[in-house]
Amino acid sequence: MKKIPERLYNGIIKENPTFVLMLGMCPTLAVTTSAINGLGMGLSTCAVLMMSNLMISLLRKFIPDRVRMPAFIVVVASFVTIVDLLMQAYVRSLYGALGLYIPLIVVNCIILGRAEAYASKNPPVASFFDGLGMGVGFTLALTLIGAFRELLGSGSIFGFNIMPNGFEPVSIMIMAPGAFLVLACLTALQNKLKAPSATNREPSKFCAGNCANCTDASCHIGKKEDNDK
Repeated sequence: MKKIPERLYNGIIKENPTFVLMLGMCPTLAVTTSAINGLGMGLSTCAVLMMSNLMISLLRKFIPDRVRMPAFIVVVASFVTIVDLLMQAYVRSLYGALGLYIPLIVVNCIILGRAEAYASKNPPVASFFDGLGMGVGFTLALTLIGAFRELLGSGSIFGFNIMPNGFEPVSIMIMAPGAFLVLACLTALQNKLKAPSATNREPSKFCAGNCANCTDASCHIGKKEDNDK
């Protein structure tokens, strides 16, 4: 049971897929023109992460190693299809806004990465909560970026007007460059507060490629190269 809070903390804070691992940048930058779009995309991805992690963990002993990636993609694609059809039926406006990015969840590197790195090697309950933690972390990141872009670009959050009447919207914020600007500012704030981020991690986590002089005992890259020799 100790693994459950660890998996949640890991996905939301320590290894947040957006702010720390910098994964899934395509939907992060493309759909976060508003907070509701970010929330919708995040929750869709979270649902697929949880269920695909659970299913892959349950099937991990039956999937041959040589076909594991095609098998993972089939599992993920099945859940993405379910989410896609449910959104098309019940939240058509959000489905129209997200468009092609819902089917593209199939090839999201966060989902395939967690399937390969965690779900295929761990029991179902821990894998489910690993997917939940990563999904919630991804959802919070997308919603936060979307809220900032919507606030500065149109003066509202979740469609509710926040700014005073004299506010002049910064239209670039709801355009493509705005996503990069907001992400850069949030990453800079994380660094200032010394919070976990892609550019503010322990030095031992980085690999300079100099395996001969590496002092990181947890690094397996140099060990693998030695074994290959």
